[in-house]
Amino acid sequence: MKFQIMLGILFTLLARRKVSAVELAAKYEVSTRSIYRYVDEMTIAGIPIDVARGQNGGIYISDAFKLPKGLMTKEEYSRAVDAMLAMNAQLADPVLASAIQKISAQMKSEKFDLTLPGNILVDCGTWGDERKFSEKLSLIENAIEAREALEIDYYSRERDHTRRKIYPHLLVLKQNLWYVYAYCTVRHAFRMFKLGRMRMIMRTGETFERIPFEREDVPLKFWHENEETVTARFEVLPESITYAEEWLGIENVTKQGDKYICEVTLREDESLVKTLLAAGAGFKVLSPASLAERVKAEAKRLLQSYNAD
Repeated sequence: MKFQIMLGILFTLLARRKVSAVELAAKYEVSTRSIYRYVDEMTIAGIPIDVARGQNGGIYISDAFKLPKGLMTKEEYSRAVDAMLAMNAQLADPVLASAIQKISAQMKSEKFDLTLPGNILVDCGTWGDERKFSEKLSLIENAIEAREALEIDYYSRERDHTRRKIYPHLLVLKQNLWYVYAYCTVRHAFRMFKLGRMRMIMRTGETFERIPFEREDVPLKFWHENEETVTARFEVLPESITYAEEWLGIENVTKQGDKYICEVTLREDESLVKTLLAAGAGFKVLSPASLAERVKAEAKRLLQSYNAD
């Protein structure tokens, strides 16, 4: 019964994207506490569901979420839709009708062969993410094209959580990371939002007029003049060349004698030392000495955390 209820919650959310716990509890004749427990289990399973408390709150599912690609064959999709159509002819349930529309759209979007149109294929998702990130990217691209406002749950680098409405204008790919340049209705200004920090994306159905901007207005530098930067010089061993080329750019890796050297200007924030540690022993800081000391101190702290066990 539990899993039938969880499946019912999922299909209700796919059809409506937002529903109250009270409504779900009444529908399945369980307590609201049970509904929240089921939602927690679904979230742990990787389904992007969020809960907002308060008068206008509810249980949400991201519009970027779709059923896993390859969940059913083309024939299975067709049979499932036929069965749901027959059921809806008797019940005339608007929720069921919406679910039919969603599943039909998924069936049409799935490719059951290896034919790829066009000359470029971009798969920006991480390994094993079942195209979740790609679906998010596609949703934002469609919103830009349709000039549709989006509501997002956004987490900053400092883990500050905000819910805001944005008018997406431009997708930006910078150093293998995707951003959207959008007008923020909270800040009343354009902002650059990293897609990887958007936990939820909701379509609003609201359209907007594009706000003129110049490409020079897009902050591709990603840090301000008054932020701390460091010009660093690294020695790279052969086993770490690939890492250096992908992180810093192959043009910044030069061979000097029997050594590989990189010299670049980077933002000096808390992530720099962690990035250098991820390179391992094949990446050595030559200068400045202060950066080398920070890396050594963090490496010692990491070693102590393992020795403590």
